[in-house]
Amino acid sequence: MFNTKAKSNIGNWVYELLTQGKNTFSVREIRKAFPGLSEIAVKRALNRLSAKNRIVSVHKGFYVIVSYEYAAKGIVPPLLYVDNLMRFLKRPYYVSLLSAASLYGAAHQAPQVFFVNTTFPSLRPSLKKGTKIKYLSIKEAPQHLLTRKKTESGYIQVSSPELTAIDLINFSKHIGGLSRAATVLKELCENIRPENINEELVTFTKIATLQRFGYIVDKILHLDELADTIEGVCKKADLKFYRIPLMTTAKRKGLTCDERWQVIENSLIEID
Repeated sequence: MFNTKAKSNIGNWVYELLTQGKNTFSVREIRKAFPGLSEIAVKRALNRLSAKNRIVSVHKGFYVIVSYEYAAKGIVPPLLYVDNLMRFLKRPYYVSLLSAASLYGAAHQAPQVFFVNTTFPSLRPSLKKGTKIKYLSIKEAPQHLLTRKKTESGYIQVSSPELTAIDLINFSKHIGGLSRAATVLKELCENIRPENINEELVTFTKIATLQRFGYIVDKILHLDELADTIEGVCKKADLKFYRIPLMTTAKRKGLTCDERWQVIENSLIEID
């Protein structure tokens, strides 16, 4: 409960939220806490707090409180508020791609973009004070392929190492191409457990993505046991491989095709 003094203005109310361990709020919550304030008064108060770098608007009607440790830059890492944001938007989600890989120690450098996978309809990317959140649209957020990770402010949904690997291949154009994906996979594969390469994973994944995943693991990373596991599970699930290009935008005629994975080798993958 807020005391009367703390609730006397929005600035104090925001500070009180922070002392209670809450780092986000919505305009709807403000209107409930201050029913007597006009819309203009609320907007002015929020603008003043934003100008002082005490809060940041990361989505219309949703704000992040800037704690003292982040006050100098006025930037709060999305990891600390993404779960609350997606709850506000009433969206299933998971942290994905390079952002997920970094949580498994598989990113060479901190990603410049924070990746979130969520269901349709598509969400536009957001850019606030140098922090970019990119939303990738998917048909469903596969709960059985996600894991929960603890942050300073609570828990977030993250793709498992196995799903992260699949997404790096499937959405490689968003991270700089297959060479970048393979570079990250080299370290990420240390976190992949063979028993988690199972029918649940492969039946959720596009067959072409599985072929490219197997090809990279086998021919580029030379991880024989993992490659055997991927191939074995695909066969068990009775998946049929058809000739596909390694890179969809490159030419494919007159080039060799890997017999095992049925991947046309039309691109050179280089690992950093």
